[in-house]
Amino acid sequence: MSDADKVISYDELKALIEKSSNLLVIDVHSKEEVDKGKIPGSIHIPVDTVESEMSLEAAAFKSKFGVQKPPLDAPELVFHCQMGRRGGIATEKARSLGFQMARNYAGGYKEWSEKEGK
Repeated sequence: MSDADKVISYDELKALIEKSSNLLVIDVHSKEEVDKGKIPGSIHIPVDTVESEMSLEAAAFKSKFGVQKPPLDAPELVFHCQMGRRGGIATEKARSLGFQMARNYAGGYKEWSEKEGK
């Protein structure tokens, strides 16, 4: 799989947010960064806990985050951070756990907030 398959653009993410009920956006910022703003509908899992949180049983995941745990073949699983580096790390961690379609929104919250005028 090429690196291009591991990244999602702003326009692709915006389109998914508008049309998909299966999309799960995971914000891997620190809590302090998330408190300053986040992509609507995203859940917060700090990058250093991605492996343990994504390994939770489905019921525990839903209880903790309020959303269904994505299946390993989920095509609409997106990680992001502020500018892309931690999102890339989280994407690789998720892929190592078997989430082979996981992608990184490389523009991160920085690009999102600029394009959204926040």
